[in-house]
Amino acid sequence: MNLRCRVMLASMTCLVLGAPAWAHNDPSTKTPIKHLVVIFQENETFDHYFGTYPNALNGAGEPEFFARKNTPAVNGIAAGLISANPNKTQPFRLSRAQAFTCSQSHSYSNEQKAVNSGLLDKFVEFTGGKGTGCEPDGTTVMGFYDGNTVTALWNYAQHFAMSDNSFGTTFGPSTPGALNLISGQTHGATYFAVTATSRTSISVSDGNVFFAPGDPEGSVISDPDPFLDDCGADKGGTGTAKTVLMSGKNVGDLLNEKGITWGWFQGGFAPTQAATFNPDGSLKTPAVCGSTHAGHPGVPNPSGTANPSNLDIHGPVTDYSAHHSPFMYYASTRNQHHLRPTAAIGTSDQANHQYDLSDFFDALHSHDLPAVSYLKAASFQDGHPGNSDPLSEQTFLVQVINALQESDEWDKTAVVIAWDDSDGWFDHVTGPIVNPSAGAGVDFFAAGVNCGTPAPGAFQARCGYGPRLPLLVVSPWAKANHVDHNVTDQASILRFVEDNWGTALVDGPAAPPKGQSSFDRLAGSIEGMFDFAHRREHRKLILDAGTGQIVDRDDRHAER
Repeated sequence: MNLRCRVMLASMTCLVLGAPAWAHNDPSTKTPIKHLVVIFQENETFDHYFGTYPNALNGAGEPEFFARKNTPAVNGIAAGLISANPNKTQPFRLSRAQAFTCSQSHSYSNEQKAVNSGLLDKFVEFTGGKGTGCEPDGTTVMGFYDGNTVTALWNYAQHFAMSDNSFGTTFGPSTPGALNLISGQTHGATYFAVTATSRTSISVSDGNVFFAPGDPEGSVISDPDPFLDDCGADKGGTGTAKTVLMSGKNVGDLLNEKGITWGWFQGGFAPTQAATFNPDGSLKTPAVCGSTHAGHPGVPNPSGTANPSNLDIHGPVTDYSAHHSPFMYYASTRNQHHLRPTAAIGTSDQANHQYDLSDFFDALHSHDLPAVSYLKAASFQDGHPGNSDPLSEQTFLVQVINALQESDEWDKTAVVIAWDDSDGWFDHVTGPIVNPSAGAGVDFFAAGVNCGTPAPGAFQARCGYGPRLPLLVVSPWAKANHVDHNVTDQASILRFVEDNWGTALVDGPAAPPKGQSSFDRLAGSIEGMFDFAHRREHRKLILDAGTGQIVDRDDRHAER
């Protein structure tokens, strides 16, 4: 790289000639937001976390929560839907002591069956979980938490902005949600079967990928691991599991084209055993991502009928989950051997913008925060029932947001807290079907009937919008104590990146045929949660990571 510096006596300006696009440390943005941090958590519905907001029970021994004056109402379950609910079991409160539950059934088809043509009355039958931490009849799916358990999230909602009308882009579990976050597109999957001597693409519909007749690429509907991820199911191609490679572009490609710094930061991504290579550069032994944490620290074991065998929930949880790492599905943005960065975080090097979560904090502390950062907690803190819980999730969220608020970049930063799917938990709102689908045998939005009537040539098994999910914005530029009712989805976050940094849309300037486009073209805007007309310097809300309660606040400028 040819860098020359000319020192001007008057201004002491350093001119960088022939510098790469990465040298633009403060690129032009549509809004005052120069740093976007997307914290992408796991498996919650809006009602499961905010159904009775802002009213908490405040039971003995639990962190207390009291709503601020003039807190706006949300579309929750308090008004009649707790005592007169059409489901087999009425919704009920889960206490802080019940922070651990099993995971519910959250498959692409079962979530649609629970919706039951908009009646929303079949959750126990189709998505109710029955493992440790859940009742054996599946009724735990109707449970919800309040501000005595998800205290930090309720406090963030009080002092910043939240949405009560945001949805999963499509139905289904983690991987579809993660792909929609970064590309708005779950179609374009090539399914690989790997043997000791070959890697063969296959076009057979199963529980992971749906292939329409005559379409060589499928739609992801479940949780297959990425193709050639050393720490994934096919062990970098040395194993035999079926894995997926995605075609098309994602937001990382768009940011690279504009020279915008960015990264995906995931707990456990750094290998505990590095990959080794043969003299010709081919893979000899894949990297191993073996880091673990004890699960559910401080959370009691379930008791009674929810844990008749008295199982201990505190065993080790592997940090890295390959199917939670969406950029690894694309050849252009994967770091298949989990190579460590050799250049500034957020720029292009052998890590290819795929990092360990520790690299985010290193970049933050060294004042090198990328323009766009996606954060994925280690599995024990990602909120996914079974391997995580609301209290472990809260610890992670508070630690990240407290650190950001203490940084020099805070006044031009926005944190978006979003979730990948519903886990199957009950929610009483169904989203509009903006993309009909008719994947034979998998789409059941109306009981026994396919998800609307798709346009001719539409990509199948992309029924959406899916379940209602929480969405919060924490920023000096967020509206205060605000509930946004505009319809948004996971791809709305993608659209904000595209609009704010002036990139192209993921699928190009010309709209594809109806039913084939990425969902960012259809996405509502999250800008209703911001107020860019008023600068609120140094606005902070420091919380306790254990209780979620307020330690310190400075949001006087938000009291408008």
